[in-house]
Amino acid sequence: MKGLALAIGMFWIALSAHASVVLPNIFANHMVLQQQQPVAIFGTARPGEQVTVRFNGQTKKCQADAEGKWKLMLSPMKANAQGQTLEIRGDNTILLNDVLIGEVWLCSGQSNMEFQMRKLEKLPQDGQRDNFPKNAVKQANNPNIRLFLVRHKFLAKPDSSYAGWSIAQDSALRQFSAPGYFFAKMLQEKLGVPVGIISSAVSGSRIEPWIAEEAFQQEPYFSGKKVGGDPGKFFESMIAPLAPYTLKGLLWYQGETNVFLKENIDYAYKFKTLIKSWRKLWNEDKLPVYFTQIAPFQYSLDEKGKERMARTVLPEFREAQDLLLQLPHTGRIVTTDLVDDVKDLHPTDKWDVGARFAAQALRKTYHLPVTADGPELAKVQYRNHKAVVHFKHADGLRVADGKPIVGFEVATADGQYVAASARIVGKTIELVHPANEKIKQVRFAWDEAAQPNLQNAAGIPALPFRTDNPYKNLKIK
Repeated sequence: MKGLALAIGMFWIALSAHASVVLPNIFANHMVLQQQQPVAIFGTARPGEQVTVRFNGQTKKCQADAEGKWKLMLSPMKANAQGQTLEIRGDNTILLNDVLIGEVWLCSGQSNMEFQMRKLEKLPQDGQRDNFPKNAVKQANNPNIRLFLVRHKFLAKPDSSYAGWSIAQDSALRQFSAPGYFFAKMLQEKLGVPVGIISSAVSGSRIEPWIAEEAFQQEPYFSGKKVGGDPGKFFESMIAPLAPYTLKGLLWYQGETNVFLKENIDYAYKFKTLIKSWRKLWNEDKLPVYFTQIAPFQYSLDEKGKERMARTVLPEFREAQDLLLQLPHTGRIVTTDLVDDVKDLHPTDKWDVGARFAAQALRKTYHLPVTADGPELAKVQYRNHKAVVHFKHADGLRVADGKPIVGFEVATADGQYVAASARIVGKTIELVHPANEKIKQVRFAWDEAAQPNLQNAAGIPALPFRTDNPYKNLKIK
């Protein structure tokens, strides 16, 4: 990262000696600027050059520093769906047209976040849920949703040929993240303001390339440990050049590659490092971060059906993911009910992923009365051969398919788990040991392929758990 920073710095110095005002690729026609927050406008110019920015009735000025870098802040503005012109004037003048004011979010991760809208058009209608949006691209006609796709070679170098921002339609939408688009679509419908969504994701990527190498060096957990996975590779080229473009929050869908590596607690600290370092990059300690709990998949078997890991590796990974909920302004969505084939690493139901991301934001960022979370373990009371499981977010606790509740297991003092009968009692579940023995531990949906049918009135599934969680007293903040 230090080498890249030096190279970028030298590039800017060389550039500013021959050019006037230059903007990063993130600034372009059709972009969305964040409402109700100070908005950063930044770029390069000749050292000492005065830069004037005019937008939405504001005029702000600053001077480029000795390296030719400049940044100024527009005062907070109200949402505006009427396109305006942003003028940046130095020795030269740049005009950006059709600029809206609304909400701006960044989504990142690996293939399940990168999953393109065009793939939905090729899926058969049969077997899909009732709200399957097969024709979502053809039906898209909302100019208040804007997209910015960060390509793998985005880099910090300005490029006049870069595609820039687009209205969410046609080819631009076909190439865009399906979870990101459906998140933006619901957000725009619920808030009634323009929404800009930035997608920066790479298929198959581990979490390490999304974190600067020096960020690992600053995290005590990794002191003396070697961090593999090419740290900083995508952070340097696909995240750092976006900052400090003003955002409302972040969406993260990644982890499958790290599950294959049988990670758990190490991943939790890597994710903590990512969150804290990205918040530092944007100079916003309260930047919301919402992430996806990894979906069911048959990780335990390879392509030839040979066992390569235990079936519990995935739930143990999720357990580590949930440690990040200790950090303020975080949330996670559950996906156990959004998978049609546990042999498919890329479940197609990305519209519900986007909707659940939106519910997190609407509830926790915009403070609207929306149910965002599924039933989550609160406590367990033991009564000899029975156990009563208490849940949070359990209004209207019910069974999704009308069948007996599945997924609950109980263990006695010997630690051996067996399936338990379960029944709903208000906001609790009453479990009975099949042999009427004294229950010591409870777990739920503790298998890589588990697709439990217990949910709340909002239709969000109960989250997997085990009472003998080895990290339940760990503080990761």
